[in-house]
Amino acid sequence: MSNVSDARSTVRGDLSGHPDASEMRARYDRVMGGRDVALVDAPVFLVGLYCAVSPWVLHFTASQPALVTHNLVMGIAIAVLALGFTMMPERMYGLSWAMCAIGAWIIVSTWVVGSSPDAGVVVNNIIVGGLTVLLGMVCAGAAMRSRTTT
Repeated sequence: MSNVSDARSTVRGDLSGHPDASEMRARYDRVMGGRDVALVDAPVFLVGLYCAVSPWVLHFTASQPALVTHNLVMGIAIAVLALGFTMMPERMYGLSWAMCAIGAWIIVSTWVVGSSPDAGVVVNNIIVGGLTVLLGMVCAGAAMRSRTTT
């Protein structure tokens, strides 16, 4: 019988000699590929959450009822995309361009959906829409970069 305790003490923690080391590295790279933008998922979720609650934060629920529903639905859509980016990044980052389109629509919808909105509503939707477009572009860029490396 071989001396197991002696062999364990010499190679403890070193997997370079393991027969499956290259396969484990390749699997790790596949699983973690594209997760370099994991820090973007939380801001995307927060922007969606803020967009959903912004009518109540800025108190335009009575003056702009159509924009209340619109911002609520768009905010939930952005938050769901963020959760999808977190749960299934390799499948969902293809929808990053959709998030850019949602952001552009949020900017334009202030005048399309709303009826003579005041300056606070306009500034709010421009900021939320701009952040959504920006974060969508970051996610789309990371998706394109991860596709070219694999």
